[in-house]
Amino acid sequence: MNANTSRQSPAEGEESAQLFTRTARDLPTGRHQFHRERLMAQIHETRQQERQEERQEERQAERQQERTTAGVPGRTRRLRLPRPAITLPVLAAALAGVVVAGVVRTGGDGVRDSGVATGPALTTTVGVATTKGLPQLLGQITLAAAEDDHPVVKPGQYIYIESKSADTFLKTVDDKTSLASHQLHTRQLWESPDGTKGWLIDPAVNDSPEGETLSLPDEQGNTPKAHLGAPSYDYLTKLTTDPDELLAKIYKETEGQGNTPDQQAFTTIGDLLTQSYPPAELYSALFKAAAKIPGVVVVNDAVDAVGRHGVAVARLDETSGQREEWIFDTKTHVFLGERSVQVKRLSGTDALIKPGTVTYTSAILNRAIVDGIKQTPSQAG
Repeated sequence: MNANTSRQSPAEGEESAQLFTRTARDLPTGRHQFHRERLMAQIHETRQQERQEERQEERQAERQQERTTAGVPGRTRRLRLPRPAITLPVLAAALAGVVVAGVVRTGGDGVRDSGVATGPALTTTVGVATTKGLPQLLGQITLAAAEDDHPVVKPGQYIYIESKSADTFLKTVDDKTSLASHQLHTRQLWESPDGTKGWLIDPAVNDSPEGETLSLPDEQGNTPKAHLGAPSYDYLTKLTTDPDELLAKIYKETEGQGNTPDQQAFTTIGDLLTQSYPPAELYSALFKAAAKIPGVVVVNDAVDAVGRHGVAVARLDETSGQREEWIFDTKTHVFLGERSVQVKRLSGTDALIKPGTVTYTSAILNRAIVDGIKQTPSQAG
């Protein structure tokens, strides 16, 4: 294999950028920003490893040439392992496929799974869903959101979001598939208002405990345009705060995504609530818009990633059988986190994901405005 095989031409770079945009846009189960960051970090990591291997191959070729010149037969060079040979467009497409089912699938072929320790599948008791009290609950949540201290982000500042998350996935080793989970871990994100500067510390993504930059443009010079699936704060400030107009925009811009229009609209709002920092008026408008989506229910007892009990606003995806739950404090109605719970039994390999399996869970620990990248609220104070 030629050392230049993994290098991208300008056309391939453009294809990578297009696939990156489509990957972020087409995620049907939520957490677009999370997977956008994971994709960027994996692309960066792949490039670094490819460069290292290219240098190793060049040195190996030089040594082989020296051995041949000295009359010593050169040894046959081994091909690369499967993971470094993945080109960036394929990596982007593969990641899109990974998250389509909402459950990570890994192989035993040398592909890096995660830097997070694994454990048994995450499970819970499936809570009873009801429409009773939904309007009142959403009204209370909207009121709490309006009263919440929600400072405006100024140029030069950063949005800081600290959370804990875990997920359950199908793991395949030697053609044998089983359920496993990534253990609960802390994730810290910094992002500038325009979305072009950022930093991520997440052991599920970063090899280094120091984290990795998310700043744009990337090495190909690409700066993906902000949209509903991967919004910047500046983008959110320009969205309408009229609930009907906002919901209509969400339906229009997510057309063709997800399993159904209603589920995708619910998922999109959930992503905006959990993975971004909506301005105060928009924050309230999002809850009012969610109230207008058919199939939204209340789950009176739900638990976030760190064990806090609360009440959930939820919706069942009839296709995947997973129920997406937004969890709020029962008394203050402050947003705590979200989780996806398998409610319906599936068939085939997916039958391993039994009802009660928690495929994803997260808890927001801190969301604040800081004056510098990698600065935490405690340091700012």
